[in-house]
Amino acid sequence: MTSTTLSAPTRSFLHYLSRRANPFKHRHHQAGVTHFVRCYYESGKPATGCQSESARTIDLRSDTVTKPGPLMRRAMSEAKVGDDVFGEDPTVNELQKQAAELFGMESALFCPTGTMSNLIAVMVHCRERGDEMIVGDLSHLHIYEQGGSAQLAGVHSTTVTNFPDGTFDLDQLESKIRHGYPDAHYPRSRLVCVENTHNIQGGRVLPLAFLKELRSLADKYGLMVHMDGARVMNAAVTLGVPPSTILQHCHTVSVCLSKGLGAPVGTMLGGPQDFVKQAVRARKALGGGMRQAGILAAAGKLALSDMVGRLQKDHRNARSFAQALLQCDSPVYQVDLAAVETNIVRFRVCAEGISPAELCERAAAVSEDEERALGQGVRVLMFPHVAGSVRAVWHVGISKEDTQLAAQKMQFVAQQLTRERARAH
Repeated sequence: MTSTTLSAPTRSFLHYLSRRANPFKHRHHQAGVTHFVRCYYESGKPATGCQSESARTIDLRSDTVTKPGPLMRRAMSEAKVGDDVFGEDPTVNELQKQAAELFGMESALFCPTGTMSNLIAVMVHCRERGDEMIVGDLSHLHIYEQGGSAQLAGVHSTTVTNFPDGTFDLDQLESKIRHGYPDAHYPRSRLVCVENTHNIQGGRVLPLAFLKELRSLADKYGLMVHMDGARVMNAAVTLGVPPSTILQHCHTVSVCLSKGLGAPVGTMLGGPQDFVKQAVRARKALGGGMRQAGILAAAGKLALSDMVGRLQKDHRNARSFAQALLQCDSPVYQVDLAAVETNIVRFRVCAEGISPAELCERAAAVSEDEERALGQGVRVLMFPHVAGSVRAVWHVGISKEDTQLAAQKMQFVAQQLTRERARAH
């Protein structure tokens, strides 16, 4: 496989997106209070117990469960490799060049994980221990990355309140910037981090207008802007633009090659050349210097060149599922259809006495009644999520037929709950 140039992915984006009207409009939301349930990563194992051997399993727990297909496996097996720590792996070098051009940035670095690449960005931008970054209070970097910025980098965090669309109030952000440095009482504000799409808020896409205003404010105070863009390709598809249009408002970005793009491993960290040179040193210190990494980079090249265009299918399937929940005969599920912008669906359970965890158990179980009613057993795997919700995520392993079967299963569960409630009363 050859390296993809900037013009090719850009043409690809515009070809399949030009026929779509841009549905996104900037929305203003009031901040709400979010109460957390037990971390959903701890409930990631499929339900156990007696299950029908013929049951079909539809895994909507996350887009991290994808597996490389035949073309990707072939690319991996045929990859030319070398020692990447010496800068001698040709496939890694091609991937890094490809990613930099796609992002519209000077350079890019192949990292094992998104958590590591986010931490590297924090370490490079916040050069002194005791420096400070400002992050959304519901951001993945703040909640799900073990406080690595403090634990390993000595960087203090202060938070701003994430709105339901993943944005935050820029006046609040400005109020959090420390103006008194080098006053001995204060850390030094160095960095602002955003997340796009926003995971906890249900795959929401940050508006371009918000990012432009954020960058202007950051420039005013000499702050850097880093985007946790684990799913920024999903954002680009929804907005109908190449990723460089989004990333022009950021200094650096971390983009996952796994998740919706289907690679088994890897994240690209993009930014200026000087930033990436320092990032190489930080990556080495964190144990992320890999040797013959071209085997993995080959999957990443295919992810960036061939897999971005298919994300729209995930978005359509996710929306179709959300619509099916609203169309259930009994109003057991509550979902904001306007908030389903990409491949993530969050919904609430309205049935009395049924928790999100219990609903997920029911969705993952198969009964004889279900097999009689539907003609087939279907196990739908999902996560209980934050704020009393359930999360389902679409990916390359979920087809239109899978989505329809999952919707039928949720309709069956809703009918079960309705009958049980009627008997109880």
